[in-house]
Amino acid sequence: MRIGELATRAGTTTRTLRYYESRGLLPARRGGNGYRTYDENDLKLLRQIRTLQDFGFDLEETRPFVECLRAGHPEGDSCPASLAVYRRKLDELDALIAELRAVRAQIGVRLAALGEGEPPLCELGGREL
Repeated sequence: MRIGELATRAGTTTRTLRYYESRGLLPARRGGNGYRTYDENDLKLLRQIRTLQDFGFDLEETRPFVECLRAGHPEGDSCPASLAVYRRKLDELDALIAELRAVRAQIGVRLAALGEGEPPLCELGGREL
């Protein structure tokens, strides 16, 4: 298939496909007429990239999954390098969740402190009603 058809089927743009090609994530094959040519395996690569990006992975983090698929594995996450990326991402998410919990606790403490006694001053200098 040609680049336009692949972009449509993958739900992306031809510009994005060219960018992935320049980053080495999508193979750069050309037909006899000079046009880029793609197959179903390329569509599978793009779907893997898109899914991972939807999960919050950056483009470079998708590389091991793409390489795993290119190596002939049925799934992009069936290789050790892909599993390592999953583990790192889980560590990042756990750290972010811990940060958010700490912020939530601080806000809760502040709100509880403000809820006692005098009502706070409003932004215009008077008392809230």
